Amino acid sequence: MKKRNLMVALLCSMCLAVSSPVPAMADGTKVVTLGADLTQDQKNTMMNYFKADSSQVQVITVTNQDERDLLGNYVPSEQIGTRTLSCAYVKPTQSGGIKVRTANLNYVTCNMIATALSTAGVNNCEVVAACPYEVSGTGALTGVMKAYESASGQALDSTKKDLAAKEVVVTGNVGQQVGQDNATNIINQAKMQIIGDNIQNADEIYNIVNNIAVQNGITLSQDELDTIVSLLQQIAQQNYDIQEMKKTLEDIQQNLEDSKNGTSSDDSSDDDAVDEGEDITQDVDSGALGDDVKQTSTEDANLAKDTGADTNQTENTDSSDDSGDYNIPEATGDGTDAGTDESGEGTDETADNTEDTLNTDDLSEESKAKFDQAKLFCKGEYEGDLAVLQSVVENVTEPPVTLDQDVAEKLSQKVLETYLNILKDAGATYVPDGTEVYLSTELNMMNKELKTIFSTETDPAEDDILYSVDPEVRQKMYDDTLNFFVKLYGEDVQTETTEESTDTQNVSEDTASGENTEEYTEDYTE
Repeated sequence: MKKRNLMVALLCSMCLAVSSPVPAMADGTKVVTLGADLTQDQKNTMMNYFKADSSQVQVITVTNQDERDLLGNYVPSEQIGTRTLSCAYVKPTQSGGIKVRTANLNYVTCNMIATALSTAGVNNCEVVAACPYEVSGTGALTGVMKAYESASGQALDSTKKDLAAKEVVVTGNVGQQVGQDNATNIINQAKMQIIGDNIQNADEIYNIVNNIAVQNGITLSQDELDTIVSLLQQIAQQNYDIQEMKKTLEDIQQNLEDSKNGTSSDDSSDDDAVDEGEDITQDVDSGALGDDVKQTSTEDANLAKDTGADTNQTENTDSSDDSGDYNIPEATGDGTDAGTDESGEGTDETADNTEDTLNTDDLSEESKAKFDQAKLFCKGEYEGDLAVLQSVVENVTEPPVTLDQDVAEKLSQKVLETYLNILKDAGATYVPDGTEVYLSTELNMMNKELKTIFSTETDPAEDDILYSVDPEVRQKMYDDTLNFFVKLYGEDVQTETTEESTDTQNVSEDTASGENTEEYTEDYTE
């Protein structure tokens, strides 16, 4: 799952197609898209970051359905997720190629967006794609396309948009092995040569891709080569005008070279440039998003390095396997968390990123207090810290379960990320299905997520973090965790037990390890 999870920034991210465009705006075409699941404060933050005045730009909403409409043919529904949080600011231009800046997008880079937009049929525009906190970049890309069509009044060709989405998928798959910049470099160079020379023969395209990889010291598997060649062959059949794409593709290439060499090129001189006012990619309020914001820019190759954005991250996995999978980060509805997947099954996050994913700045004081209690519970229950567990659960004399340290830490992270997402959502996206047993929407949401985390109703997948944990232990942890949250919300812990879990309770009672664990479960019911 880790390999498969590394790229919902990418296809999800290239949620490129959109609904029918509206007429171009009379004032010159600036459009802001905001993720539907942002809080009002977060929306205000994004408008401040964009330096956009709602009275001067058109503001439209990007929904999770927009993503699903686009990605339904590419990714399973569960990977697309349920929420959209990223935003975009788009200004179509008459010249200058495609300029892109990203902020708080930890997988999609400026160059990935720019080259994919060129495939979609965009020739000139300025784009800022960002989020209030770190995510993969899903909704931002959807928003870019939606904003462009709305602002320009031009519907992009559906076939080219489809190819753009595929390009992002292929770039992400290859990037998982060789790095995002290296993968973008290969595909971008090959596109220039193939379109420029009108090459459509598969063997010729294969040789071009292979030579570019060799020249850049990049090793591709046979499957990766074949996948890239297949994509480029389809692109070659679309009759692109290389003169319209040339500015963007050359700028991307120069940016990649500068990033690799740590240099900076001044390409500000453009004889054909038209004065179209302030470049929105250069006129943002970075302070609006706080400190340590990862950024990339097609206009500043060093911005990624200066802000700690690793645009050539790779995974230590076998590149020859599963090249057909959509290696997209597990959908959290575009980052229902701050950059990791909601399932927690395979994001390649570093320890430094862990705290970012559990940032509670956007929560109310009441929600923060609940989350702090949950952190203590997870540390005590899963990681075996008895003293901590006793601080939130009464009458516990020993840890109820024993897990390997790595499993315990991952499980804590997974449960906490899930709960944080629910607190941020505050029930806004929850759709009742008639199975609810609690008064609190948040509690009903958490119960459903816990069943998935602990695989209480299905066997865990082989790559699940709890795959090697006995079913009885998983059930015990589910019972204890659910009871903790039920008590946290002041509801009757017996409701779920009596209506849904009679059979599983019997299993738990039969397998519970002695009086201490029985006493622990009973303690929740007092």
